[in-house]
Amino acid sequence: MTITNKRVRWPPSKTGVFTLEKRGRGRPSRYTPELADEIVRRLSDGEPLRQICRDPHIPIWTVIYQWIIKHEDFSIRIAKARELGQEAIAEDCLEIIDKEPEKIISDNGTRYDPAYVAWQKNRVEQRIKLLAKWNPKRYGDRVTMAGDSDNPVAIQADVAIFDALLKNLELKRQNGEE
Repeated sequence: MTITNKRVRWPPSKTGVFTLEKRGRGRPSRYTPELADEIVRRLSDGEPLRQICRDPHIPIWTVIYQWIIKHEDFSIRIAKARELGQEAIAEDCLEIIDKEPEKIISDNGTRYDPAYVAWQKNRVEQRIKLLAKWNPKRYGDRVTMAGDSDNPVAIQADVAIFDALLKNLELKRQNGEE
């Protein structure tokens, strides 16, 4: 007897013939357009996927990646949402920088809290580093590589140097020097 992942359909069809239907494996998918919309919206606001998946009504991140593979329209929306999310994170960096640091009131007067300033600076730097990793063309440092499609390698040879070397060698040879 062979075991398959198909089962006999009951009741039989109107013709009285039993048919085999493919049986799904695992749990049914929780994918819904509403859940997909929420994930896309939160990603476009700059919230990381794993943080979104910590909510009890959203499945774990591996399931989201399976949905990305399975649903092409969801995959396209996720890619666009990530681009928008990167812009939101960049805007957050500007807000952090523009916010006036907290002040400390002491016997010598008021001054900015250096720990708060360092903390804000660290927050911005980490976000900028992540943006540069995620989208190096847009947020990374401009690095010109040899053989780039935008900057092909250009070789320029100055043959005047070789002419001078040859003349020098010829003069030495004529003078008997080797």
